[in-house]
Amino acid sequence: MHMPAALRRSVLALAATVLVAGAPAIAQDAMTAAQVRAKLQAQGYTNINDVEFEDGMWTADARSADGNRVDVSIDPKTGNVYPDEQVANLGKEDVKARLTAAGYSNVHDIELDDGVWKAEARDAQGAKVELRLDPGTGKVIGKARD
Repeated sequence: MHMPAALRRSVLALAATVLVAGAPAIAQDAMTAAQVRAKLQAQGYTNINDVEFEDGMWTADARSADGNRVDVSIDPKTGNVYPDEQVANLGKEDVKARLTAAGYSNVHDIELDDGVWKAEARDAQGAKVELRLDPGTGKVIGKARD
C-alpha cells in the first residue's frame, strides 16, 4: 500500500516516540514506582517518599515498622529491599576482590551507603560504571554508566 509522504513521516514520528517512551521501563527492568511502593508497603514500610530510579536501583525514604526513618535501596530485578540500617557482611577489600574477579577494573570509591555497597569501576568494555552491591553477598544488584 502506498502512503503519502506526510502520513509516512507522522507514522515514523509516532513510532519513534513510542520507542523512546518505553526506554525507561527497560532501564528500570520493568519495575515501576508503583510496584516499588507496593513492595515496601507489603514489608511494613510507611510514609514512603522520594521514590526514584538512580544508579541502576530504586531508592526511597520511608518509615520502618518500628517507626524509624530509613533510606532504602530496592533491587529492580528481584525487588529485594536494602535498608540503610543494615550491617554489611563484607569489607571494602572483599568488595574490591569480588568486582575484580567479576571482570571489573580500576575499582575505587567503595563505600557502604543506604544499606548497599557502592563502587565505581570500569566494566569489561572499559566503560566507567557506578555499581551497587548486595551487602551480604557482594553480588552486583545495580549498574549505571558513570
